[in-house]
Formats: sequence, C-alpha cells, structure tokens
Amino acid sequence: MQKINAVAPVIALLMFLAACGGNSSNQNSTDSTGTVDVSKLKGSTLNILCWEGYADAAFTKEFEDKYGVTVKGTYFGSSDELVSKLQNGGGEAYDLISPSSDVAGYIVMNDFAAPIDPKAITQWDSLSPQLRNMNDVMKDGKSYGMPFTWGPDYLIYDADVVKTEPTSWKVFEDPQYKGKVALWDDISNIYLIGQMQGLDKTDKAALYNMTDGQLNSAKAELIKMKPQIRKYWATAGELDNMFKNKEVALAVGWPLTIANLTKEGRNLKAVIPSEGATGWIDRLMITSGSKNKQLAQLYLDYVSQPENMAKVLAVTNYNVANPGSVRYLTDDQKKIADASQFFDKLNFWQMVKERKKYNEIWNEVKSAQ
Repeated sequence: MQKINAVAPVIALLMFLAACGGNSSNQNSTDSTGTVDVSKLKGSTLNILCWEGYADAAFTKEFEDKYGVTVKGTYFGSSDELVSKLQNGGGEAYDLISPSSDVAGYIVMNDFAAPIDPKAITQWDSLSPQLRNMNDVMKDGKSYGMPFTWGPDYLIYDADVVKTEPTSWKVFEDPQYKGKVALWDDISNIYLIGQMQGLDKTDKAALYNMTDGQLNSAKAELIKMKPQIRKYWATAGELDNMFKNKEVALAVGWPLTIANLTKEGRNLKAVIPSEGATGWIDRLMITSGSKNKQLAQLYLDYVSQPENMAKVLAVTNYNVANPGSVRYLTDDQKKIADASQFFDKLNFWQMVKERKKYNEIWNEVKSAQ
C-alpha cells in the first residue's frame, strides 16, 4: 500500500477536507494514523473544466502515473460558458475549474467553489505575490483559488500579410483588411472599444463599469466594424485554423495561438498596441460539488511545482504563477516569463457587475445586419 508521509502539507490537506465536510469514498482516503491512503485514490478520474490547453498531457501525465488516476479535460470557450455550466449543475460533474478574473469573484460569491487550504500547497509562498494576494477570490478569510496563469489579449497578425507592425487597434478598421479580421465571440470586444476610446486612461475599472451611453457607443463602433470581420471565433483552436487556412490576417488572440502556429512554421507575431490591451489572470478552483476534493487538492500541489509550471508555459506560452519555473525554461521561454515586460501595461479583467447588460449589447452587435 503506497502512502504519503504525514508531513505538514498533508496534515493541512486533511484539515481542508474535514472543513469541506465531504463524505464520499474519495474524500475519506485516510487511515487511522492520519496519513493519506493514496491507494484508495487509484482509478479515480479528475475532471477539469478549463480553458484550452490547461489539461495537456505534457504536464498531466506524470500526475496520472504518480497516483494511478486519469485526468480528463473539458474545454470551455468563454467565461459565460463556464458560469452557465456551473449554474446548470456542472459543479458536480467537474472537480477543478479555471475561471478568469472577470468571473472568479462571482463564482466565489455564489458558492460554486470550495475553499482551498494554502498550507496544503507546498509552493504557495513561492507563487507570485502580485497574483497570490489578490482578494477577489477571498471570502470570510478563506482562499478559493490558486493563481495559475496570466497573459494578454494580444493583437495577433500574420507578418507575411501585414508587413508593418501595427501600432493601434484601429488597424482592424483598415479597408485593405476587409474580411480578414477575427474577433473573439465574447463581451471583451466591448472592453476593446472602450480602450480604443481611451475610457481607461485614468481609471482601469471604467471598461467594466460602462454607462449606458458608453455601451451604446461601443455597440455602434462594433457594428460599424462588422464588414471587416471574417468571423467571431469561439475557441482558440478555431482561431488557429483560420490563421492556418489564411482566412484572416489580424485578430484578437492569446499567446497559445502564437505557440501552436509557430511550431507549424507560420509567421505570426503579436503586439500590445498604443491604446493598451486587456489581460486575464486564471485561477484553479475546486468546485463545491466535487466528489474528488482530495485528488483535486493534490493536483493543485502538483501543478504548482516550478518544473510543472514550466511545462504549462511551454505548452501555452502563457505566463505562470510560480517564478521558480524560470530555471526549467529555455532561453526563448525565459523571455515569456519576464513578467516585467508588460504586466503593468495590461488592464486585467475585472468582474462586470452589469454582465447581463454587456451580453445584451454584444448579442445586438452579432445580430445586426
């Protein structure tokens, strides 16, 4: 019978589980000595509902092999899709989720997540203080999320088509790229227009708290831009395919697209325009309905290790929360990990209190002729 010694992190883990009040067999894999009985976890499946790339075998297989379990990733395409799944019972179907900073607080407030115990995460104190100390996932003195990755909403362009590096988001409106632009099918396009209009120059929160007049102005600009748009992409994989097929030359996108297509020899580049760019901070959270809370907590400890965070960066090209990962990176990957190059330039997503209204505006844009 394989067991983990009853060191402090594991004791903290057991205290966490007791606090959760779980009573499934997977939640009670302890023996009379207070050690975690790993053999009782064998054969379990850890279900992760996450952004694309966050359950890649490059960094999950070792965890599977170590504990004799299966890690199954299900991808969502937007924050609203994630919330919808949780509202419709998904919290019992999934053990871990990876919400971004625009909905993480909402998830905590609505009890879709269970508290974690930072003492059970051996690398907790090594995680970036800028990310670790954010209070949007704190409630009643408890933490409900572990920082995982962060990155920008880039202006991505095909350098074989767009010969000069763009300096402004207004390049999307250039007539020579009519039908060659891709936007994400998400309310974040409203933030984009707000940046183009300079709304966040003195108050970053302004993008997430627009007045009715500002929302209508953003709607008008997005409708005006529609002839330029080839498609509103739903997943990162869909955007990859549009660039691969040379359907688009410009897009709002994430570093994952650059990583994927560079490996295939495509000449894609990315820039943060003069107006700035928004960014996202993703956490890993244990769902309140998870029947595998113990296994989920073990995964948090595992994936937060610097060598595993380095693997996450290698797959996604996203910045990761553990700075110690740098010693496992190649020289090119270290350039990505140099957070100082653009962390302060990004306007990170915040919770949108009037999210329903933003979605109504976005749906009106998509349905406009």
